[in-house]
Amino acid sequence: MRIGRRTFATLGPLAALGLLAACGSDDQGGGSGGDEGDFVTDLTFGTGGTGGVYYPLGGEYAAIYEDTIEGVTVNYTDSGASVENIGMIFQGEWQLGIVQSDTAQTAVTGTGEFEGAEVDNIGWIAALYPEAAHIVTLAGTGLENPADLKGKRIAVGDVGSGTRAVSDAILTAYGIEEGDYEPFEQDFSSSLDLLRDNNIDASVFVVGTPTGSLGDLAATNDVKLISMDQDKADQVAGESSFDVYTIEPDSYDFLEEPVLTLSVAATLIASTTQVSPELGYDLTAATFEHAEEITLPQGGLISHDYALSGQGDVPLHPGAEKYYEEQGLL
Repeated sequence: MRIGRRTFATLGPLAALGLLAACGSDDQGGGSGGDEGDFVTDLTFGTGGTGGVYYPLGGEYAAIYEDTIEGVTVNYTDSGASVENIGMIFQGEWQLGIVQSDTAQTAVTGTGEFEGAEVDNIGWIAALYPEAAHIVTLAGTGLENPADLKGKRIAVGDVGSGTRAVSDAILTAYGIEEGDYEPFEQDFSSSLDLLRDNNIDASVFVVGTPTGSLGDLAATNDVKLISMDQDKADQVAGESSFDVYTIEPDSYDFLEEPVLTLSVAATLIASTTQVSPELGYDLTAATFEHAEEITLPQGGLISHDYALSGQGDVPLHPGAEKYYEEQGLL
């Protein structure tokens, strides 16, 4: 298995969005078209930053797919996560990606960051596990509530990640708008480094719980998670595709009480123009049948019961649809 290292990094998520807009403006389908001859078996798998869960999870699944599906190679690459992964699949450069369910929603409906560029060649393979928004700070900052973030230096998520949408939603719910704080567009790992070095006051990131990187920070620093107010969490959930979620105290050694926040589903998607229905079926089956081989804590959450959580308007990949029909889930 070969490991890609930002093979298409020079494009970046902003360039991907620019191309999406250009493609969407001429009323032609996305990607490389839908002819059977476009199907490939040498797959590039977009994950996320190396400090989060997407990257190692993508690596483990890449190995599983290669070991269990005949004739397939999977090259996984770190990326800016959701928006970049979708953009690269749309362009026909990548074939698989892990994305936030809410970002997939905006892509297929042509809203949010994808306004004017509806993505028509991604198919839902499976929701893998819930991802919780973590509002992280260190003891001594005086931050106790999201309202306290006004005027602060905040890491709001990497450019091209779904975290930024969640960050904006939380801040807006507390009346904190652009210009009311200093934003740092950083990936998960970099944001923790900035927090550790006191270069920012707080970091907001969306990641599967627990995440080892936060545990590592807590080993050397007095870490705090800021809880949302119930009415604010309910408000945001009612106006978006986010769910109200509780990070339980046993998730992290430093937690002493539950933390109320929001969640989305970490979702595996595949190109419908480059991944055949047969391969889509095999990928879906392997995702569940070998979930016990995932060494990350999130592996224990991957199940049929959660597979369609947050799907909304995102179409099933034809191969996944066949699999779910056989499993009696549709």
